[in-house]
Amino acid sequence: MNAHEIDYQIYGEEMQYVEIELDPQEAVVAEAGSFMMMDSDIKMDTIFGDGSNQDNSVLGKIFSAGKRVLTGESLFMTAFLNAGQGKKQVSFASPYPGKILPIDLSEKDGKFICQKDAFLCAAKGVSVGIEFSKRLGRGLFGGEGFIMQKLEGDGMAFVHAGGTMAKKVLAPGEVLKVDTGCIVGFTKDVDYDIEFVGGIKNTVFGGEGLFFATLRGPGTVYIQSLPFSRLAGRIVASIPRGGKDKGEGSILGTLGDIVGGDNRF
Repeated sequence: MNAHEIDYQIYGEEMQYVEIELDPQEAVVAEAGSFMMMDSDIKMDTIFGDGSNQDNSVLGKIFSAGKRVLTGESLFMTAFLNAGQGKKQVSFASPYPGKILPIDLSEKDGKFICQKDAFLCAAKGVSVGIEFSKRLGRGLFGGEGFIMQKLEGDGMAFVHAGGTMAKKVLAPGEVLKVDTGCIVGFTKDVDYDIEFVGGIKNTVFGGEGLFFATLRGPGTVYIQSLPFSRLAGRIVASIPRGGKDKGEGSILGTLGDIVGGDNRF
């Protein structure tokens, strides 16, 4: 497998985007909704599956695209091809505040495993598949980490982490315990499992869920401080009920709003 060789530049701090430079006839594939802008000679095309062409048969293409449905993604991806002369640029943006992580698969032994909603874009030729759990506990209680995506090939891929991202290099046998939703991805040699939190107080009153992920080295792990599910949960919880807000910033609620000059009823 030889993916297209692409150059890139990441811009921004908390709301990042990646600008990819394509030579003539080079292409990049991306998830729907991540496109930001492109030069006039870039040709956009909707493709079935990921465009890696590992199996050119009709059945192979259907199976490849069908795997994406299991991760909650669309059957189709968008390819951006430089159909002009000279170098051209196309950019893709993060879906919510966080960091874009560039992954050179040739430096990761050809495989990287990530959360199912972390993938942003990749050089054409990179295979985007699924990584199933072979362990019952992980499958039943893994939550967001049950079905993960695997990126395979020898090209560049880009994944997105919410909030601030931490990189941990684990020695052989070293264990890191993580909230299942906070995992961005890890290299292929990392062993991933689910562990019960334990303790009645932790289980009933802890508020952190019943299980967390255990990541055992050797390998590299990337952790995000703000999973999208956590962000979305806070937003939903703060939506006013019955047309009334929660009086944020004051223990007096509505009375506090009136004192502060907000006289809406």
